[in-house]
Amino acid sequence: NLVVVLADDLGYGELGAYGQKLITTPRLDRLAAEGLRFTDAYSTAAVCAPSRCSLLTGLHTGHATVRANPSSGGQGSLTASDTTFAQVLKARGYRTAVIGKWGFGPEAAGQDSHPAARGFEEFYGYIDHGHAHQYYPEYLWHNDVKEPIPANAGGAKAVYAPDLLERHALEFIGDHAAEPFLLLLTPNVPHAPSDIPDTGAYASRTWSAADKGHAAQVSYFDALVGKVVDRLRALGLEQDTVLLVTSDNGPHEEGGVNPDLFDANGPLRGYKRNLYEGGVRIPLIAWGPGRVPPGTSDRPTPLTDVLPTLAELAGAPAPADVDGLSAAPLLAGSPDSARHGHLYWFRDELGVTSRANAQDAKRATWLAEAARRDNWKAVRFAPERDHNLPDEKWQVELYDLKADPGETRDLAATYPARATELVALMRSSWKDPYPRTPFGTRLTLPALAVPGEAFTVTATLDNGSSRPWTAAALELRAPAGWTVAPATPAAADQLPAGARLTASWQVTPPATAAPATAWTFTAEG
Repeated sequence: NLVVVLADDLGYGELGAYGQKLITTPRLDRLAAEGLRFTDAYSTAAVCAPSRCSLLTGLHTGHATVRANPSSGGQGSLTASDTTFAQVLKARGYRTAVIGKWGFGPEAAGQDSHPAARGFEEFYGYIDHGHAHQYYPEYLWHNDVKEPIPANAGGAKAVYAPDLLERHALEFIGDHAAEPFLLLLTPNVPHAPSDIPDTGAYASRTWSAADKGHAAQVSYFDALVGKVVDRLRALGLEQDTVLLVTSDNGPHEEGGVNPDLFDANGPLRGYKRNLYEGGVRIPLIAWGPGRVPPGTSDRPTPLTDVLPTLAELAGAPAPADVDGLSAAPLLAGSPDSARHGHLYWFRDELGVTSRANAQDAKRATWLAEAARRDNWKAVRFAPERDHNLPDEKWQVELYDLKADPGETRDLAATYPARATELVALMRSSWKDPYPRTPFGTRLTLPALAVPGEAFTVTATLDNGSSRPWTAAALELRAPAGWTVAPATPAAADQLPAGARLTASWQVTPPATAAPATAWTFTAEG
């Protein structure tokens, strides 16, 4: 089983295992001691939507579909060409769920950006990026249906949404304890506002209400992960499960929260929205008793690695054109996991917060890029909102992360050749658009059917991985009462890498089929 828990705006330094002193996180600290704690893990963006797209698809922000938050005018939806780790594992036989913040619109069922279209059989939570800012919403989505929360009507604060997310996540684990499952749990804590029913141990502190609430949200997240672990143990699944816990970007300063009170970015420079280390370096803990030996890793590990890592752990083929590299050998205790030649970040953000803007020398709304190779990192800013601006017009900074992890000394003038090398890596990392190698299953059928008249349905299965597939097959599921007759073979003993299996069926709706009705077909490869 595979469980990925993603916090919202949890900073590198906000867990005890990463140096936090004021906020208590005993469950996560224990997981870090029992498992593998990454010191150099990275989100691929300094804000949530592009970071989450990269997590799901294995593509960094120079290639991904979503490269900016929708509030900054960026693409806010996934597309039919996006293959998520849920699609990869579902084809391997895993039961799949995402519980919590999805974050990609539009807020509607039956479209390519809905979780169901991207491989998640079970969904409960927020579809839309903005809706997830509400801790006491009047509704949440359950699969393709809006489920009202009447107790929160009219602005009432009666039902705390994270409690509902917890219940559904634990139920999913229990319901599928006898079969392999993938759970992506994405609570919206500790994102602003600092809403929480009870500030608990922090109520008597002399801090602001926002800071008390924020600290309580971090502890809530800690307790939530603890309950997931407890459920796994109660069902005897801990030996058969790998759990990853991480965050989508650096700490926020919104809603009155003071991240400096908590030293939320630890020894690092920057916050959410910055491409300095504090904006993109994140906690990452891997836990799996008997599978993940305890220890610490300084391997630079971006969230793009999650897709190929989960695929290897599940014995599933992954798309060959992703940017991520599998860290599965590292989780098993091997030092030989492949390492990236470089890491890349892109920022296109119109939102401004004071501390982040100060760190950026008042360039928070400028386009920005960053790249890391070995221990060298460059950050550059474009004075015009044009990614094609000539290199000489960008403002470039260079840092030695080994000697200066806080990025306090700009060495661009001292090592100009090194800065030029990293800028070239930034340029090579950007492709717009980024054409994908087809992977997985696609279904083609007419928009309209006439009762009693046959039509053709065609499905394809593309092997976009780097190795051949054996026993490849396509299946078509049609509505009850419809006649389905195979028109071509739908299986192949072997499907080479880069090859496609195509199958067709003649489908006839019953003559009594009701007109003006939507009918659902599913192709599975």
